[in-house]
Amino acid sequence: MATHRQVFRRGTLALLLLGLLVGDVCSVFAQSANPGDADAATIARGSYLAKAGDCAGCHTAPKGAPFAGGLGLSSPFGTMYSSNITPDRQYGIGSYSYYDFAQTLRTGVAPGGKHLYPAMPYPSYSKINDEDLHALYAYFMHGVQPVHTKPPPTNLPFPFNQRWALVFWNLAFAPTGVYTPHPEHDANWNRGAYLVQSLGHCGACHTPRGPAYEEKGFSERSDTYLTGGANDHWFAPNLTGDPGSGLGRVEPASIASFLKGGHGGGLVTFGSMVQVVEDSTQYLSDNDLNAIAHYLKSLPARQSSSAYKPDSRRAEETVQAIRTGDVERPGTGIYLSYCARCHQADGSGVSGKFPKLAGNPTVLAPDATSLIRLVTTGGKTPATHAGPVQREMPSFGTKLTDLEIAQVLTFVRTGWGNAAAPVSARDVESLRASIHK
Repeated sequence: MATHRQVFRRGTLALLLLGLLVGDVCSVFAQSANPGDADAATIARGSYLAKAGDCAGCHTAPKGAPFAGGLGLSSPFGTMYSSNITPDRQYGIGSYSYYDFAQTLRTGVAPGGKHLYPAMPYPSYSKINDEDLHALYAYFMHGVQPVHTKPPPTNLPFPFNQRWALVFWNLAFAPTGVYTPHPEHDANWNRGAYLVQSLGHCGACHTPRGPAYEEKGFSERSDTYLTGGANDHWFAPNLTGDPGSGLGRVEPASIASFLKGGHGGGLVTFGSMVQVVEDSTQYLSDNDLNAIAHYLKSLPARQSSSAYKPDSRRAEETVQAIRTGDVERPGTGIYLSYCARCHQADGSGVSGKFPKLAGNPTVLAPDATSLIRLVTTGGKTPATHAGPVQREMPSFGTKLTDLEIAQVLTFVRTGWGNAAAPVSARDVESLRASIHK
């Protein structure tokens, strides 16, 4: 998915915590230089793993060469630029040894003792096993074209430029140790857990952050792991078994389809997850996608919020309002005018085209940020090899007022049996101000 930030203001502790609030995409995949020979199979496996880790998503700028860096990442503290991770010896990572590569990915410390900001998800990459690290190393050294390009430097203002503070943050929050299979679970579960927790670094977006910007858990042993989190003005939804805003009512096959083509079970990829599907998950094998789905479906319901009650009285009231065109009911007329054509009057959507709204976990999320942003700015579905044709949701930011957006989203979040909190005009106004829309 994503992109998260918050600040601390407590003396020296603040100094060591602030650096972590900004992701230094600049070193997401440091590689090594004394490569030695690598066989074609190992390089091919490394290429596959690089897609699983979504390396290109951060290290390829628009219209730039693959992995050459230069992608700007804005934050409240300044703009960061991703690094060149091609094997160019001057501007890339061509001089890294395998040890340098492993240390960078697992500890967030690049050659020369340079500490990386934890937007480079080294807390997750610390779980990557040795075999996969060697394959990744072989790929970046032998399978990637060197690009002699120097990305713009990342120069954050004081105190965010004090990387030494991350020494203490790592001691306090960064896990260590390669993923160890759980003997009480089968191989499929362990494969899914490994991909989700390490290369997939799903928790970087889908796990809430603490006051030190640390992820509140890195595995299913934590009650908050994968329960949802706000990042870069998107809300990454709950991936546990919550039947309301989570995956409790989503079938494993739908999860795998969602990751493969951006559509599954009436759900459609949106926001920063679109790029994840385009650059990463669409390339995973069916076995790996099914393993991920199997693992996610094993997670018990946590941080439950909202509900879906299609047989409730309120569900019937929505049907009646739609049937009669009750424009007096706030949001009904707006929905009929702007939304029903694609999402249907009953909120069922159109399979392979437009997502359903009735019972959609994102609609039921405790945080309506993603819904507000989609209505305000619009969005596109992923362009994938195996999925449906890419479609675009138009922006209604200039057509609807803050109050009208709040009304139609409240209608959606409380219609057809959806039971989520309403949206206020202040919520819309606040997000617009944040994204300058």
